[in-house]
Amino acid sequence: MKRSPLFGECSAEFFGTMLLILFGCGVVAQVVTGGTPMSTAPGATGDYNSIAWGWGLGVAMAVYVAGRLSGAHLNPAVTVALATYKGFPVQKIAPYIGAQVAGAFVGALIVRLNYSDLIYKVDPEHTKATQGIFSTSPDSGVTLLTAFSDQVVGTAILVAVIFALTSAVNNPPLSNMGPLIIGLLVVGIGLGWGANAGYAINPARDFGPRLASFITGYQDAWYSANGPEMYFWLPIVAPLIGGLIGGGLFVFCIERFLPAAIVNPAEIGVVEPTPLGKRDKA
Repeated sequence: MKRSPLFGECSAEFFGTMLLILFGCGVVAQVVTGGTPMSTAPGATGDYNSIAWGWGLGVAMAVYVAGRLSGAHLNPAVTVALATYKGFPVQKIAPYIGAQVAGAFVGALIVRLNYSDLIYKVDPEHTKATQGIFSTSPDSGVTLLTAFSDQVVGTAILVAVIFALTSAVNNPPLSNMGPLIIGLLVVGIGLGWGANAGYAINPARDFGPRLASFITGYQDAWYSANGPEMYFWLPIVAPLIGGLIGGGLFVFCIERFLPAAIVNPAEIGVVEPTPLGKRDKA
């Protein structure tokens, strides 16, 4: 029986995104339910640094898992940007995004199930107090306009640097270090761009877990946890725009000035060292 390449790619996107959520929502659940939420007080099991590193390591591991088969987009904003600027087939956009959202949804359900006792202990009514385990919201006092801008900028940074890291003619990481560096990129975004709106920077990462939380008791899941606004749309729309901006900035401001191919050192007068096994004996 002939295997479908697209099915394999979508399977990789599904499991990669699921793994990302298992790390990411899992670390948030641990911080929020394990002692004093978001603090370093005795009894707490983490703080904001734990969250930033948990998400970053989750991204790195997910890219290692899915990268060979699908390229490990794991994010609709990345998929749409690659289709716009890098020739990714348009007909694959919908299947990839569907697999990403489904993977995020299933990953969030697993987190919800395994942390159900602790969630009930700290928030038996499943209110906005623990909604942030699964989905993002603007911080108290942050307007929707600021949150929208924040998500555009954060995703632009993400996609621009991913394009830079995966360009063969732009000194990309070697020895299969790319996934780890992308994970560190997400850590950096979390440390620098997490205050306003929780750095979703990924429509699937936010919508899939938000849906999972809604069907498991979080009736306010579609709203901001810090206000009455309908919020679910913002971490979908803003990252898609930000990804297009970031990808465009790299393509038009950096990539078009790079060489069309890797230059042979001999062509520019650089003499490569002679391999040890081929050196003349003294």
